[in-house]
Amino acid sequence: MDKELLDYTASKVDEMLAAPSASAATKKSAQDWKDAIAAGKDADAATSKLLDEISEKQTTIDGLIAFVGSDAGKKVFGEEQAAAMLAHEEKRKAAGAKFCDCAACRPCHELLHKFGREEADVYL
Repeated sequence: MDKELLDYTASKVDEMLAAPSASAATKKSAQDWKDAIAAGKDADAATSKLLDEISEKQTTIDGLIAFVGSDAGKKVFGEEQAAAMLAHEEKRKAAGAKFCDCAACRPCHELLHKFGREEADVYL
């Protein structure tokens, strides 16, 4: 893997780790990648493993809309925030969005797109 692509991947991994919305599983996958790179392991293999793991955890736009519109979503975000998120995500879906655009999901999708594993979402 060339340095530019490795640096790009590292920046997206750092975004995942810093995202308050990232799940423990996503953070573990990101940290495992960083640890593998720091240990001098094969960057291509480590990146392939990361991409496999994050592709399994994607939040679709439909899943996000269902959650923020549910009682559970209202409990997590509060009525007002859930309503605002629902309106935002419905607008994004109408524009063709396929996935969540939170601080954790966005770098995941950017990486998956960069490595040819998925089509660009509307924000790419």
